[in-house]
Amino acid sequence: MTGTCCASVKAFGLTFRGLDVDNLLADSEGLRFVVTVNADFVSRSETDLRLAQLISGNIATLDGQIVYWLAKLQNPNCEFSKISGSDFVYRIASVAAAKGRKLFLLGGSESANSQSVQRLAADFGVSVDGYSPPHLEYPFTPDVESEIMRRIADFGPHYLCVGFGSPKQEFWIDDHRVKLEAAGVSLVVGVGGTFDFISGNIKRAPRWVQSVGLEGVYRLISEPNIMRLKRILSSFKVFGIFLRRWH
Repeated sequence: MTGTCCASVKAFGLTFRGLDVDNLLADSEGLRFVVTVNADFVSRSETDLRLAQLISGNIATLDGQIVYWLAKLQNPNCEFSKISGSDFVYRIASVAAAKGRKLFLLGGSESANSQSVQRLAADFGVSVDGYSPPHLEYPFTPDVESEIMRRIADFGPHYLCVGFGSPKQEFWIDDHRVKLEAAGVSLVVGVGGTFDFISGNIKRAPRWVQSVGLEGVYRLISEPNIMRLKRILSSFKVFGIFLRRWH
């Protein structure tokens, strides 16, 4: 049985409105803030009220097979897609090229950022630029903030992808949405470590690994470190959150 196209769905005590990738990229008035929510986001949102409000108050997508499956279980009559930040960047680049619009990549390492700019320009013919600011705790210093906004304003992008990692990138976007809209940005999305994948610096998990919800485990095996292990262990909390929030 085919479900209906819903405007939003509820899962994990959060509201998800980014259910169709074409709708995300449709022309609209004002700034669209897209939050791609994986299991780690869900876990963090239980204790971080600001993050929870940013997810439910903006355009949240289901990023990750586990959160997608659980959301489908809770909303069996709704049709919606899994939309990850790592995949969404390519769709943005394609649409930007087709419409003659600009894309800006903010964050990641200097090498990953510059290589991602080169690859997207070569693969899609999109007008794209980027900037990798110093890796600092947020909030940034005034001089760093000024340089970021100067580069964005000078380039004048329609689309902005921010790779600071969560929740830093979401907080930064939220704090700067007025300035971003004034600079001409109409869609902004946090994309985490996506620039490492685009640049080829890090190999993404094979599609079959992604489809069974083990991409995080694959990355831990490929790049073993304590922070990634902690993130995976934290992500398992999503099952308990799902059961507690079921209604």
